[in-house]
Amino acid sequence: MCCFLRLMLLGFVCWNSSLVLAAGPAPAKLKASREKAITFLKNSQNEDGTWTFNEAAGISALVTSALIESGVPVTDPTIEKALKKLVSFCQEDGRICSARSQHSGYETAVALMALQDANQSGKYTPQIKKAETFLRGLQFDESKDVKPSDLEYGGVGYGPGKSRPDLSNTVFMIEALKAAGAKSDDPAIQKALTFVSRCQNLESEYNTSPAAAKVNDGGFYYNVSAGGASPAGKTKEQGLRSYGSMTYAGLKSMIYAGLTPKDPRVKAAIDWIQKNYTVENNPGMGDNGLYYYYQLFSKALATLNEAQVKDSQGEEHDWRKELADHLFSLQQKNGSWVNSKSNRWFEGDPNLVTAYTLLALKHCEPTKPAAD
Repeated sequence: MCCFLRLMLLGFVCWNSSLVLAAGPAPAKLKASREKAITFLKNSQNEDGTWTFNEAAGISALVTSALIESGVPVTDPTIEKALKKLVSFCQEDGRICSARSQHSGYETAVALMALQDANQSGKYTPQIKKAETFLRGLQFDESKDVKPSDLEYGGVGYGPGKSRPDLSNTVFMIEALKAAGAKSDDPAIQKALTFVSRCQNLESEYNTSPAAAKVNDGGFYYNVSAGGASPAGKTKEQGLRSYGSMTYAGLKSMIYAGLTPKDPRVKAAIDWIQKNYTVENNPGMGDNGLYYYYQLFSKALATLNEAQVKDSQGEEHDWRKELADHLFSLQQKNGSWVNSKSNRWFEGDPNLVTAYTLLALKHCEPTKPAAD
């Protein structure tokens, strides 16, 4: 009898431990929050199928992806109307944006991803393939007389003719190519990895740029070329400060490019995240770009495939639950989210911010305990 009780107790402890390993927010809370947000976005759609502005292909694409990834079927009238409008933005050279867009690279990347989300039947494959070709043509490489030793090599900017690539647009391009089926060894993704590595504050064989050793904390910043730029500012030594959103963007991109946590670049990025872990603000930027940060935070950690983040103090964080619960607390009564503290990068727009949040919550879905 004693042995039987011990076995029963051991079984309970093991089962209970599995429950502890299950990460994420309460499913009922997640479902209720999503439903309110979906209702808000359905009601805020313009008559022509866009959101916010009639020519805002990028915002409309992000909202479309957010709705589909939150479980709204592609046959829903809201989605059908949105997709019809996105297709109407498609131009002969493959870009997906209005004719007057100054951000054709970014808008095409997010539109490609929205069309791919809805492409179960293959209906949008022609538009996706043309958009992919357009995005590949934006990359700074040998086709533009840019050498691998040049700091802009592998990067992507806002569109054709733009003089400077940046990490944000490069990350969108990588994610779009991946959505279109590109593998980690795709030449464009490997070239992009060269640029991504140079936007990291880490002196190494992969980064010998002038800024590399000035901060050397493993984080990332916006742009290494054309003198470099970081909205987080510079150090006294004129180093470019790392900040949260770009560090998670850089980490995600390195994993997409096939790197593992054993690579010193990935390890350094993880170390920075452990030292700067928070769901309260965008580290280095405060409230600026906060919801853009949240969706990159969740995508990167989900891609890393870690249920917990151990911070520099040794505390383990169920990041899915912590982020989701924080986002639930910020949701407006009408179901939307908005950055009430900073309008920078258009985060005063509830359509854009609600889309960012739904995309973040997608990666906060509770994970299942590992099978015995």
